[in-house]
Amino acid sequence: MSSHPVLQPTLLGNEGPSFDPSFAGLRRTELAYESWIDQAQGFLTGHQGVFDALRDDTRWHGHQRVMYDRMVDVPRLTASIPRDGPGHPVIRDLADALGERYGATFDLVALALYRDGRDSVAWHRDRARRERRGRALVATLSLGESRRFLVRPHGGGPSTAFSAGWGDLLVMGGACQLHWEHCVPKTQQAGPRISVMFRSSADFVRF
Repeated sequence: MSSHPVLQPTLLGNEGPSFDPSFAGLRRTELAYESWIDQAQGFLTGHQGVFDALRDDTRWHGHQRVMYDRMVDVPRLTASIPRDGPGHPVIRDLADALGERYGATFDLVALALYRDGRDSVAWHRDRARRERRGRALVATLSLGESRRFLVRPHGGGPSTAFSAGWGDLLVMGGACQLHWEHCVPKTQQAGPRISVMFRSSADFVRF
């Protein structure tokens, strides 16, 4: 498994939230099958205040699913903006900046709260509209504790690890949602993390 360096948190997390609208720190990792991932570590400064606002002012929902003929809890909480809370002004600003950068309208914002290392999300592809799977965009802003974000070819194969926390930004593009899977695996020890996911209704059905 290949990996990218993980940055440690700094006092920048306690300042007012801001980001570089020029995306100068963005670095692209080219994947096979005309797919790519852009990453900017520590993209959002002042991320702690945004994390606190989302954690405290959002109506979080737990879900269940069938596994091996029994109902089990989904190991994370979810929400969406504005349905479940006001969010934070910087989220709208970032959605607009991402739209200018990538030529898309990021009008769908979903949240996932990983409460500790036991919370996770299994290998999957995001459910893009059938006709858009080969070019759907998903941008993820990670707040709180850093977790490993893994990607691998659809159906299995060697994985690549990215850091996801402390204001990191990841953008999956090209044919990622067609040919690649991603996950956030369980870990022995981890503090809470919130994932803010930006999508376009042109690519995805509203949730």
